[in-house]
Parts: sequence; C-alpha cells; structure tokens
Amino acid sequence: MKPNQNSENRNGKRPGPPPGKAENHFHINIHIILLGIIVLIIGYSGYRLYKWNKGVPSDYDPNIQTTDFDIEAMDNIIPLAPDKLEGREDDGVTTILCLGNDPFSLNQGPGGLAEQIAAKTGATVYNGSFTGTTIAAQYASYNDGYILDAFSFSYVAQSLASGDFDLMTTAAGYSYDEAFPRTTEMLKGLDMNSVDVICIMYDASDYINKRPCDDPNAPNDIITYTGGLRTGVQALQEAYPHIRIAVMSHTFCHYVNEDGNFENGDRTDLGHGTLSHYLQKELDAASDCGVSFIDNFYGSVNEDNYLDYMTDYIHFNDAGREVLAQRFVECIFPELVKGEDASE
Repeated sequence: MKPNQNSENRNGKRPGPPPGKAENHFHINIHIILLGIIVLIIGYSGYRLYKWNKGVPSDYDPNIQTTDFDIEAMDNIIPLAPDKLEGREDDGVTTILCLGNDPFSLNQGPGGLAEQIAAKTGATVYNGSFTGTTIAAQYASYNDGYILDAFSFSYVAQSLASGDFDLMTTAAGYSYDEAFPRTTEMLKGLDMNSVDVICIMYDASDYINKRPCDDPNAPNDIITYTGGLRTGVQALQEAYPHIRIAVMSHTFCHYVNEDGNFENGDRTDLGHGTLSHYLQKELDAASDCGVSFIDNFYGSVNEDNYLDYMTDYIHFNDAGREVLAQRFVECIFPELVKGEDASE
C-alpha cells in the first residue's frame, strides 16, 4: 500500500515538498521582484520625459511693455590715501569746491546744487562753475574767437593748479555772462590749501556739443571728453595731493534735433557714442586717476524718473538738484547720512 501523502510521517511531521521545489519557488519570486523594479524604472523615466517635454508654465508675455528694471549704479568710491594728508594740519572746517557747468551755475540760491550740498554737509562750499561750458575744449590750442575754452574743465583746473588766471581773467572780460568775471575772481582768491574736497559735475553738454568721447592714442587730449577730464584731474592731484576729488557723472537727457524734436540721449549716437558710452568712458577716466566716481545716469536722474526732476531736455528743477546733492552726500559723506538715520 502506498503511504498517504497527506498523512504525517512516523516522526509526526508532514512530509516536505520534493527536493528542489522550494528553491524553484524562491527563484520565481526574485524574478517577479526584479521585473517589478524594471517596470517602475521605465515608468518613472517615461513620466520624467513627459514632464521635461511639457516644460514649466511661464507667466512671460512677449507683448507686455514695461520700464521697470533693476538698475545698479556704477559708483566707484575711493577714499583719499592717508599718506596724502601727512604733514597737513586740519583746520576743523570742511571746505568743498564745486567745479562744472549748468547744474551748479544755474538757479543759485536755497535750491541750488552747491547750496544744497552745503546745507546737507554743514561744509563751506565754493561754487566755481561756468554756464554753457564743457569738459572738453573745442580747440587743441586756445582760440580768442572761442572764449568758452578758457572755462572748460582742463583750463580751469590748470589755472587753479598753477595759480595763473591771466587767460581766464582776459576771457571773462569778453563774456556776456556777468557771473564769469565774478567766479574767476573768486577762484583766483581761493586758498586751495584749505579745500578738502573738489566736486566735479558737468551735464551732458559734451555729448550734445558732439565733443569726441576719447582718443585711445592720446588719452590726455583736451579736445576729448575723457582727455580733458584726465588732464584737469591730474593737474589738481599734482598741485594739491591733500584734496579728495569726486566726479559726478551727467544724468539722462534728451538731444534736440534740427526739427526741434526730443531724441533719447541713450539711443541717439551723435557721432561719438550714446550717453551711456560717455558714462562708461568717464568712469574709466576717473578710475585711471584714482578718484571717486558717482553715477547719476543710473543712480539719480534716469530715463524713468526725469520728468519729476528736469525742467526741459537737460536742466534740473529744485527737486532734481536735491537728488543730486543727496547722492553726493551719501557717497562722499556717508557718516552724515548714518547720523540722520540714527536721529530719526
């Protein structure tokens, strides 16, 4: 009689499966698990590929018009080296000399740029500016037929450095502007050894008057924008190394074409670059000379806000001059701004 396969063996245990059966069952489970893993990997990869092809939803509208951009001013603030003050006795009075053209020379009084700088700093401020002048000279050599060259920046700086004001005095006598002789006499009598800071600011008159921006082969050519700046700054540095110099850039402005229409200065090349090109070259020249540069083109009066701060295509109202004065103080006298914040 064959034993009952369902009966227990003599030891009370059920007979196990035939040899090899359990091992085959174990192999079948591993294969199923591996197959499942492969299916999951393939499925996940397919899902990721689908999402990648689909992309990420964007809110960008190619037809939208906006003027809101994050703009960083190109300020380059350089303190005066301590060795430049060795042997100089501090008189306890901060004295600032402002050199430039219309931003300083027009609308003098409580709302004037030099006056607002004085009010914000408590310094003694002298205004040595001349209306309608430029940084670059019109001619390589002085021409009696164009007296404004005698009041361009390089000529004024060289007169201050040398103490020789004969050319400026003579030219001022032929000027129709009564302020020219008066300002020349003030500069002539000014004790430059008492001056602590020189603030230089010209508007975009060099651009509008189509003065060449620069000449790489003659970096100090005074008939170029950057050449006139370099020549003047270097003359002042050599004569008065104790004076800290800060160059305030031009702001945004328009060019008035032959038809009397305004053209955006940052989009109109008059032959030597747009306003932003002049800005970059001015920064380069100031950096070459090791003096501070305050960017007003992006940092003060720009294409987005000029209607609030300008009276026409290039000149400022009181609010515009206040913005310029505040920028100067924030960059050159930050301790005064911190003091105001603390008092508030």
